Amino acid sequence: MAMDTLSRDALSRTMKALADPTRLEILALLARHGELCVCDVERVLRITQSKTSRHLRYLEQAGLLQSRRDNVWMYYRIDPKPRGDEARAFEALRALVEERCSARWERRAAALLTERGGAVRTCAAPRPKGRGDAR
Repeated sequence: MAMDTLSRDALSRTMKALADPTRLEILALLARHGELCVCDVERVLRITQSKTSRHLRYLEQAGLLQSRRDNVWMYYRIDPKPRGDEARAFEALRALVEERCSARWERRAAALLTERGGAVRTCAAPRPKGRGDAR
């Protein structure tokens, strides 16, 4: 089956998005926990807000995520209906992405969700110090 230029470009964009370890970790978190605020991802992965937002935008532009704004906060989730080649590329890797969510991230995510206890998400938590810190 021949691939037209548009499909080739979309597939290339998706594969580039999936080639970054941090973006794979973000996808793993979203696959396991559904919709998360930028600050949730930031706190679990211990990366800065600007890096978190940049990675989330990249994944959204690749057709893998959807976003929504709630007041000043942005929430992201895996697109339940990704388009064509993006869908096939992601579905082929979805199980691997979900497995990639290590116990370390799971503990942090579980603690974050427990701490929040169903309360309104406020993103008022202290900023992470960076990826080089103890995890």
